[in-house]
Amino acid sequence: MIYPVLVLLGTVLSLIVTPVAAHEVRPAYLEIRETGPEQYDILWKTPARGAATIRLAVVLPETCVETIPAVSTNDGAANASRWSVKCEGGLSGQEVLIAGLERTLVETIARFERMSGAAQSVRLMGGRTSFIVAKPSTILGVAAVYGVLGIDHILLGFDHLCFVLALLLLIDNVRKLIWTITAFTVAHSITLAAATLGYISAPSGPIEALIALSIALVAAEVVAKHRGQPSPTAERPWLIAFGFGLLHGLGFAGALSETGLPDDAIPVALLFFNIGVEIGQLAFVAVLLAIAAVARRIVPERMPQAATAIAFAVGSLAAFWTIERVTGIFT
Repeated sequence: MIYPVLVLLGTVLSLIVTPVAAHEVRPAYLEIRETGPEQYDILWKTPARGAATIRLAVVLPETCVETIPAVSTNDGAANASRWSVKCEGGLSGQEVLIAGLERTLVETIARFERMSGAAQSVRLMGGRTSFIVAKPSTILGVAAVYGVLGIDHILLGFDHLCFVLALLLLIDNVRKLIWTITAFTVAHSITLAAATLGYISAPSGPIEALIALSIALVAAEVVAKHRGQPSPTAERPWLIAFGFGLLHGLGFAGALSETGLPDDAIPVALLFFNIGVEIGQLAFVAVLLAIAAVARRIVPERMPQAATAIAFAVGSLAAFWTIERVTGIFT
C-alpha cells in the first residue's frame, strides 16, 4: 500500500538532504532572569557543531550596563554564555534584539522571568528578530511556543523523517500502519519525557550516530523484504518502531534540553512540544499517503522496484550519516 510513496518523496529527499541538513536546525535560547530591582542574569545558548559557530548576538537596551562579565562554554553541541546586567528603569516595555538572526535558519526561544516567577516566552526567527519585554506570558503562550517548536523540530529533522519513510516502506496494510505509528509515538514520548525531566541521560553524539544507524537498518529490512527474505521483525514493523523510537526520543530530548524549559511550566512545555512533534509527524505521513494515492494510479507496476531503489538510497545516506557522526564523536 505504501510503495508509491517512494517515487516522488525519495527522490526529493535524496536531492535536498546534505550532511548538514541531516542535523535538525536547533534553536537558540535566551533567558533573562530578574534577580533584583533593575538587576538581571542572562543565559544565551546557540547551537554549534564542534568548532563551527553561528554568529548571533543579544542586543540589550542602551540603559543596560554589564555588572558581571560574560563567561562562555562550549560542549560541542551548544555555545553558552552567562553574564549579569543592570538596566536603569528596568526592562519592562524595552526591546531586546537578536542581531544576525535574519541571516540564518536558526530560531530563538526567548524567555524573560520575573522575580515573582511569572514569565514571558516568545519565538523569534528571521522575520521577527526582537521582542518587547511585556506582561508575563500565559500558559497558552507557553503551549503555543513549544507546540510550534515541536512541529519545526520534526519537519526540519531530516534524519527523523527518513526513519519514518523507511518504516512506511515496510508496511503493506492500514492495520500495520496504525500500530507502527502508535508504537513510534509511545516510544519516543517515553524517552523524551524521561530525559527532559532528568530521569535518564545519554551523550548526544552517540545517540545521533545510533539514530542514523537505525535508519540504515530499517532500509536494509525493506530491501530484504522486497527480495523475498523478510525477517520476523520486518513482518511486525511496530516492534522496530518501538525499539528505535526510544532512541529517537532521546534525540528529541537533546534538542529540547539545549533550548531549555520554563521552570514554572515544564509539564505544559513538554506536553505541547511532544504534541507538536506528533502533529508534524502525522502531517508528513499524510503527505506520503497522498503521494501514494496519486502514484498508485500512474505507475502501479513499478512500485516494488522503486521501493527497493529508494530504500538503497535512504540506507546509503543513513550509512554516510552514521560514519560522519561516529567520526564526530572522536574529533
